[in-house]
Amino acid sequence: MIRHAPSAASGGHPAEARPASTRPASTRPASTRAAVAPPARIVAIASGKGGVGKTWFAITLSHALARAGRRVLLFDGDFGLANVDIQLGLTPPHDLAKVIAGRVGLRDAAMPHAEGGFAILAGRSGSGLLSSLDAATVDWITASLREAAAGYDIVLLDLGAGLEPPVRRLAAGADALLVVATEEPTSLTDAYAVLKLHAADRGDTAPAPRVVINQAANRAAGERTFATLQRASETFLGRTPRLLGVVRRDDHVRDAIRRQSLLLTRHPSCAAAEDVEQVARALLAGGALA
Repeated sequence: MIRHAPSAASGGHPAEARPASTRPASTRPASTRAAVAPPARIVAIASGKGGVGKTWFAITLSHALARAGRRVLLFDGDFGLANVDIQLGLTPPHDLAKVIAGRVGLRDAAMPHAEGGFAILAGRSGSGLLSSLDAATVDWITASLREAAAGYDIVLLDLGAGLEPPVRRLAAGADALLVVATEEPTSLTDAYAVLKLHAADRGDTAPAPRVVINQAANRAAGERTFATLQRASETFLGRTPRLLGVVRRDDHVRDAIRRQSLLLTRHPSCAAAEDVEQVARALLAGGALA
């Protein structure tokens, strides 16, 4: 396993070899840590399985929150198949691999997306390095994100699909979890698995996860899909997730992705655009991000 950002005790590069801005928080003097501004609210967006439109939703939600006047950082936390920048047709000068290697600070690696009004911290697609990060490095990334988050109102983590340890650890380190699912039975099964493992990782300290049903035939169908997931969670986990919103199936989404464009810019009045903006309003009105 290649490890570029563990602490000195773990046998990797010594902390002293890192620029001060990229050292793990645990290696900094107590006075420096105490001076860090209170962190912004960090929301992890997970799905359990691929193909549910999670990354598109994370991008569009970032845009909707920015349009609502929030300072937003979108972090591409898919360590193996990062594609936020690809969906938007961007070529970021820096990415997470450079941050982990100590070549640039996490805060400096964030790239402003002028059209969307939010910032992006890109990952690196197909990187064996990022897909095999150990727990110490993931914890260091989370701590670094909290420091960088002081400059934003909201940080969204677009997590990788699946239930691998780095994904679970990032989700557990966030302040809130938002699970994206569709009406397909396999998606619901995997969404339930995400809720189950998150409950095990966070226990009773975690706030109730939020759920978004994407690609729904209509709002009523999406609500029925959520009710199935909620019943299973209440029955077997003793936890009650909250429905944050339903995003209807819309061919305009495919067009925006194909053209590497923001849906709220290209098709601002379409059904899916209206639904994501409603989700953003619900997220803000819920108090957790206000």
